[in-house]
Amino acid sequence: MTVQVGVARTCLNPWWGVELTGWGYYLQRTWIDVHDSLHATALVIENKNSLIAIVSLDLMVISDQLTRLVRDLSSNITGIAPGNILVCCTHTHNAPASGGLLGVGEVDPSYEEWAAKQASTAVICAWRSQETATFRVGRANVADLTYNRTRENGPIDPTLTVLRADRNDGSPLAVLVGFQGHPTVSTVLRPRSVSRDIPGEVCNRIEDQLPGCTALYVQGACGDVNFLREFSNPRHEYEPAEQIASAAIQALEDGEALNSTEVRAKSKLLAMPTRRWTQQEIDADRVEAEHRLQHHDTDGWRDSIGRVMTNRPDDMVARHGGNEWKAVEAMCRFNMQWTDRILRDLEDRPESLETEIQALRIGPFVIVSNASEFFTTPAMQVREQVDTPYLTLACYANGRIGYVPDKHDVQRRTYAAYQSPKYCNQFPFTETSGLVMADAMSELVNEITHS
Repeated sequence: MTVQVGVARTCLNPWWGVELTGWGYYLQRTWIDVHDSLHATALVIENKNSLIAIVSLDLMVISDQLTRLVRDLSSNITGIAPGNILVCCTHTHNAPASGGLLGVGEVDPSYEEWAAKQASTAVICAWRSQETATFRVGRANVADLTYNRTRENGPIDPTLTVLRADRNDGSPLAVLVGFQGHPTVSTVLRPRSVSRDIPGEVCNRIEDQLPGCTALYVQGACGDVNFLREFSNPRHEYEPAEQIASAAIQALEDGEALNSTEVRAKSKLLAMPTRRWTQQEIDADRVEAEHRLQHHDTDGWRDSIGRVMTNRPDDMVARHGGNEWKAVEAMCRFNMQWTDRILRDLEDRPESLETEIQALRIGPFVIVSNASEFFTTPAMQVREQVDTPYLTLACYANGRIGYVPDKHDVQRRTYAAYQSPKYCNQFPFTETSGLVMADAMSELVNEITHS
């Protein structure tokens, strides 16, 4: 069955002086070169009276404000309902961010606004370029590329999903790939280079193998999952992209043509449970920071602030040029600033966090999204609770709420559970938060597939 499909791409390369995000505290990591260009890639799909858009941005995270601007600008021209537009990002750490993340890369408001306009331009151009198309879908398991960074032999999700739109003459028009893996390979190798990292290389390789198509990457629940460290090596850095792209092409060959291309979209707001910071927690961070700053004290920091504030304390020293005091000073500076900020409305803000979840459907192919760095355990719960053969999880989508860890990490007070809320200016999530999110996402998928 045919539908109308359009795809378009615009540039998101930052101008000189814009910081790259997500690699440590107060690094002033402005870029020095462009290894490969950042993009906003949009896919618009229309069938009968239903019209949806998916736009994937090569940014680290995106804010609610950017999402609203992209949707409003796009909707005003195209008529696509704002709730039918999915705005997600690939989470490359060699790109700027949208939305404030205290201490880990300053946001340039002018760049943020411009990026939103570039993203909406991609949606508008995709809408204007629509042509008749047919779809194929596929899925595969891609193992031995990733690991769970929070625990030995922890869970990963090897599921790869892929959607392909073909023109009337059978030539490929667009390919959407969904996979889970923290894209920090390029960051280790080239920390001050602009780069799409593995997601961009996946798209490049698909486009090389399917001339004439435009590919976009949807990042999955990779909050606790990284690509293997062996790939952060110039001899092996492109191997994950090679395997993912090859698996996607093979999955399409082994997949199926869609006879039903019903297009639907649905979104809702979810109140996520959080818990208020205690005064004891706030005081502990502030007292240690004040002491270390006053006495130039680096004793035992790896087992106190270092254990919580970074997954790998010695890496933080290396990122500060090998200067241990500079790394400790940066972390203490952060603790002074976050405690100042949280104390302004500690008792007044609600003890829950409202966030959007969204589901889009193209026949049996469903994308369900949330705004978090979602952990694998609740993500796999979503897969288990829905009867959908081609389910893609889009995280880092339509906003930014930081990590949503599982019960294991909340109990251990890890970086994801205990530090992420601080730089996001939020209360910590609880042991049940991930399950609440998973249940709500599952319910939304079931609603959109069975309605």
